[in-house]
Amino acid sequence: MKVMKDDPDMLEEYDFSNGIRGKYASKYREGTNIVMLDPELIEYFPDSASVNEALKSLAKLMKKYRNKKAE
Repeated sequence: MKVMKDDPDMLEEYDFSNGIRGKYASKYREGTNIVMLDPELIEYFPDSASVNEALKSLAKLMKKYRNKKAE
């Protein structure tokens, strides 16, 4: 297998000459929900599980606060 000079991840036998750019982009966009974290938050939220845990905790607090405010 020969590797292309410009891109070590691309092999010479890959042929994208008949490809259509963005063919599946709209379908992909519909099925994903990507959020970009600021670099300084990576230390605290290294993966999606930690982000989800923090957001669930925040949601509980918000719900509790709303309920107290409504009383």
